[in-house]
Amino acid sequence: MTPASAFAVYLTGLGAGASLIIAIGAQNAYVLRQGLRREHVLPIVLICVASDAVLIAAGVAGIGAIIRSAPVALEIIRWAGFAFLLLYALFAARRALRPERLDAGTGAAATSLLTAVGTCLALTWLNPHVYLDTVLLLGSLSASHGDPGRWVFGAGAVTASILWFGMLGFGARYLAPVFARPVAWRILDGCIAVLMLVLAVLLVV
Repeated sequence: MTPASAFAVYLTGLGAGASLIIAIGAQNAYVLRQGLRREHVLPIVLICVASDAVLIAAGVAGIGAIIRSAPVALEIIRWAGFAFLLLYALFAARRALRPERLDAGTGAAATSLLTAVGTCLALTWLNPHVYLDTVLLLGSLSASHGDPGRWVFGAGAVTASILWFGMLGFGARYLAPVFARPVAWRILDGCIAVLMLVLAVLLVV
């Protein structure tokens, strides 16, 4: 793999990871809330990033094992990922047409570190979509790049997680007015819908 091709794969992973991570959800709302209140921001961001890194690595490694042992299973996962990407694009397009606002809930009472960490862990690991997004979807997308490209793809996806949660947590005071406006999420979800559709096509071509 040449440096240029590795960089292209890295950017692909970065874009795919960002498309899955940047969406209105309980986890993002909680990180933004903690960032706005400047409460336990560092541990919350670290939990989100570390969790994504573990799940993405598991997806990349697991799909690689499937390739070596069961090529038919890979085809099943490939088409399942295609269907999921199409649905994800549809949902993103629907959100773009029906914009929401991200409510950070800044008026609540202060929370302890233990409560904040426990809440963040629950929002991350008890969400079934996180396994579909990271383990299955990003794992299947990485498989098309072979070795060592799939790990470069995974590194790009992890970078997206680091950038997003770091920006959301530590830059919340600047981002809150933007993400509180429905039009901002409408533009963002529209871009996500287009990118997910492109990824769906690339997955099966």
